[in-house]
Amino acid sequence: MPALQRTNSCTDIGFTLRRQFQKDAFRPHQREIIEAALSGHDVYVQAATSFGKSLCFQLPAVVDQGITIVVSPLLSLMINQVAALRASGVDASSLNGDTPRDEKFRIHRDLETGHPRTRLLYVTPELCSRPEFRERLKLVYTQKELARIAIDEAHCISEWGHDFRKDFKRLSWFRETFPDVPIMCLTATANPQTFLMSPQRGNLHLEIRYTRDEEDNRLSDFLRWIRGVYERRRAEARRAELAQVGERADSVPGIIYTISRDECESLSAALRHEGVGARPFHAKLPKEVKEQTLARWIRNEPGYDIIVATTAFGMGIDKNNVRFVVHWRIPKSFEGYYQEAGRAGRDGNASYCFLYYSREDLERVTRMIRGDSKDGSNQEARLRSLHSLALYCEDTDTCRHAAICKYFGESAVPDCDFACDWHKDPDDLEKRFVRGLATEEWVSTQAMQGTYDGYYDE
Repeated sequence: MPALQRTNSCTDIGFTLRRQFQKDAFRPHQREIIEAALSGHDVYVQAATSFGKSLCFQLPAVVDQGITIVVSPLLSLMINQVAALRASGVDASSLNGDTPRDEKFRIHRDLETGHPRTRLLYVTPELCSRPEFRERLKLVYTQKELARIAIDEAHCISEWGHDFRKDFKRLSWFRETFPDVPIMCLTATANPQTFLMSPQRGNLHLEIRYTRDEEDNRLSDFLRWIRGVYERRRAEARRAELAQVGERADSVPGIIYTISRDECESLSAALRHEGVGARPFHAKLPKEVKEQTLARWIRNEPGYDIIVATTAFGMGIDKNNVRFVVHWRIPKSFEGYYQEAGRAGRDGNASYCFLYYSREDLERVTRMIRGDSKDGSNQEARLRSLHSLALYCEDTDTCRHAAICKYFGESAVPDCDFACDWHKDPDDLEKRFVRGLATEEWVSTQAMQGTYDGYYDE
């Protein structure tokens, strides 16, 4: 089957950027990536979360003939990106379990023509495994209308990113069935062998806050911090620049990540009880509630300042003024921590990221990984990643930014300019560590120095 006819290389993609996406200029490397995609190459994009990876497949979809299939892991990502594309005049749709029946019928009929009008169709990995959907794509391919496949959050395919769904591992069907259709894979995290751009985000202040079950002070500590931020902003409210950007003095957009849906609900309720505008976001909420919550949070509406979410919320969300990201409990992987923390400060302005760390939580997450994985090699990889994150949390002698860069295979790291708890006050960090953790003999000295097996013995 001959490949789809590619767009002429002389196409003015800068004009499309300005007209369709209302952006004045490309960010570094975006133009090269888009030109490679338009030339029909397979493209792998690994870049920090503020890079603007979505544009790398959205702009080619506008320029090229045919339809681009975007495989996305989260409904919140689809909701946000489809709404933004439609607002820009791009024919985009999503097909998932929450898609209304009439909309599903319309999309199916569009695909069955073999010449779909839709330029970007966002789908779940599960849908890509269904025979009916595959048959419709085969027809589109036969009619030379399948422009490309874009796999967003492509780290989910790898063994260490397997906190998501097994159908990610079945996406090889695209290459086997459509060998001449270009594939673009995009992710913000990668292992040392595939890391392409520096993981350092110098505008993020990174901090670990230590706690334990018997003296769980997370809520009081966070309330003290956020109220302090409110007070400082009120003191600065008379500044002209604050009024110009339309921000409220008592509004600090942020995300708090938790492990469970129940904690999403209880924590957001506790914060609202204390006068903080927080809303839960998780998979079991009705579609209408999720859409409303996401839209109001993006618009910075009163009462929707903070999203309390389970892991992975925020992938592809176009909100660049998130001022803080808090991990209420240790994430399941180093890669997950980096991705989620990186959703703060995409506008380049100073933002705050802290993680509440306890060894009890570490043990709980370890048991979760052991209990929900049947693949032995995958389980070991996930445990190694969690082990590395625990070492990062308990390290009181290293710059946080340098530690992250080292984990992802980059050794040359510039000074973080006091943007981490170690550089800011190493003595205070050591005191907090001793006060928060040292009374617990949870992990042997050898284990914390890197002895993997003993570290996870129950």
